Amino acid sequence: MEPTLEIYDTTLRDGSQQEGISLTVSDKLRVARLLDDLGVTFIEGGWPGANQKDTEFFQRAQHELDLGAARLVAFGMTRRPNGDTETDAVMGQLLDAGTEHLCIVGKAWDYHVTEALRVDLDEGVRMVADSVQYLRSKDRHVFFDAEHFFDGYRANPGYAMDILAAAHESGAERLVLCDTNGGTLPHEVSRILAEVQAGLPGAQLGVHFHNDTGTAVASSLLAVDAGVRQVQGCLNGYGERTGNADLSILIPDLQLKMGIDAIPEENLPLLSPTAHHLAEIVNIALDPHRPYVGHSAFTHKAGLHTSALARRPDAYEHEPPATVGNTTRMLVSEMAGKASIHSKASELGLDMDDELARRVIERVKDLEHKGYHFEAADGSFELLVRDLTGWEQTYFALESFRVDTIRRADEEVTAEATVKIVVDGERRLSVGEGVGPVHALDQALREALRSRHPVVSDLRLVDYRVRVLDSSDGTSAKVRVLLETANHHESWSTIGVHENVIEASWEALVDGIVVGLLRAERD
Repeated sequence: MEPTLEIYDTTLRDGSQQEGISLTVSDKLRVARLLDDLGVTFIEGGWPGANQKDTEFFQRAQHELDLGAARLVAFGMTRRPNGDTETDAVMGQLLDAGTEHLCIVGKAWDYHVTEALRVDLDEGVRMVADSVQYLRSKDRHVFFDAEHFFDGYRANPGYAMDILAAAHESGAERLVLCDTNGGTLPHEVSRILAEVQAGLPGAQLGVHFHNDTGTAVASSLLAVDAGVRQVQGCLNGYGERTGNADLSILIPDLQLKMGIDAIPEENLPLLSPTAHHLAEIVNIALDPHRPYVGHSAFTHKAGLHTSALARRPDAYEHEPPATVGNTTRMLVSEMAGKASIHSKASELGLDMDDELARRVIERVKDLEHKGYHFEAADGSFELLVRDLTGWEQTYFALESFRVDTIRRADEEVTAEATVKIVVDGERRLSVGEGVGPVHALDQALREALRSRHPVVSDLRLVDYRVRVLDSSDGTSAKVRVLLETANHHESWSTIGVHENVIEASWEALVDGIVVGLLRAERD
C-alpha cells in the first residue's frame, strides 16, 4: 500500500552541499542504507554527470545497493536552453543512472529565466514541458522541483503557475514547490499553497524548504496539514547555508504529534541511532540540544524536574524518549536534588541511601563553586560517589611526574613526560613522548600500568577541552579540563580544575584511566 505521505531525503545531494561535508562514494552508499533502514520513501542519490563521485555512486548503486522499501532517485536539471532533449547530455545522464524515479529542477521565477538563462519566458516553459515529456516517454517516474517557486510566485504568479502546469500536463507525478532561498514564512506558504491547489486541483504537490528563517520544519508541517503528498528534507537538517528541513524533527512531529505515518511505526525508535550514525559518517558532531535525537533532548537538571520525573515520567517530557530511540538523562549539578542523585547513582549501578545522597549533594555544590562541572563529567561523578562511601582506588599511587616541552630549530615541537608511580607496592618509572604535554603524560602513565593492567591498551583519549574560568585573573586564572575517554563500546567524561593546566589535565586523565579500569572489572 502506497503511503499517503512521502518522505524524500536529499542528504546525499542537497545535504552534501553543507560547508564541511564531503562524502566518499562508499560513505554515500552507507548513508543510503541507513536511510532505507529508517524507512524513508525516497532517497535522492545525487546528480549523475555533475561530478565523478555522483556518477560512480549510481554505477555502484545498481550492483551494491539492495534497498528495501526506499526508492533511489537521480536528480538533474531540464534540457538546456534552445536545445534538444534527445541529444541533451543531462537527459542522457539521468537515464544512464538506472533509477526508475527521476527528479528534475526547472526555474519558476521569471527573473532567473530572463537573467540567468537569458531566454524568453515561453522557452522557460518549453524547457520544462519537453524534459518531463521526454523522460516520461522513457518509462521513468518524474518529479519536478520548481526552483525558487515562492519567490517566483510573489513576483509573477502567472508565470510560476505556467511552469507548474507545463510539468503537470507533461506527466510529472509530483510538483515540488521549492523555497530555494529559504526566505518564505509559514503564513506566506499557507496562502500561496492554497492558491496553487485551487489553480491545479488535480496535481500531487510536494514541498522543499530551506531553513534560512528558521521555519523550514514549521512550513513543512503546515504544508502536510494542507494536503501535500511529498515532503523533502535532510536528516539532521544538513544543507547549504543554514540547511534544509530537518527530517529528524519533522518525522517525529508528523508521527507523534499529527498522527501521520511518515515512516513505519516500528522504525521510529531507530531515529536517534540513525541521526547519530549519520553524524559520525559526515564527521560533524550532532548538536546535543537537537529536538528528539540530541543527547540533551530528554535531559533534566533542575531538582524540581527530576523529583517529579521519579514519580511520573511524563511530568516533564512531551514524549517517551524511547519512542525515538533516545533516553532520559539526569544531570548532577549544584541545582540537583536527592531524586537527581539517586537516579544518576542508579544509572551508574551504585547503591545510595538518603544520607549518602545528602552528602553527595553538599560535596557537588562545594566543588562546583570551585569550578567543577559534574553534569559534563559522569566518570568523575562516579568516583566522587565511591569516594564518599569510603572506597579508594588501589590500582596505583602517584609519586611524581615531570613534563618537558622541546622546540627544535626546525620548529618541531614535542613533549616528554616522566611518571613515577607505585603499583602493588612496586615503584615504577616510565617515560612517554607525545605531541603535547597531556599526550605525553597519557602515554607515560599507560606504559607504567600496562604490565599489571593490560586493559589500559584498550582505552583511548577521544576529546580534550580546556576552559579558563575567570579570564580577568590573566595567566594565574583557574582552568577547567574536560577529558573524554573511551573503550571499545562506551565512553565517559572526567574533569580536573586547577590554576596549573597540566595539573588539571593530570587530574582528569587519572580519573579517566581509573574509571576505565573499574568498568573493565565490571564487564
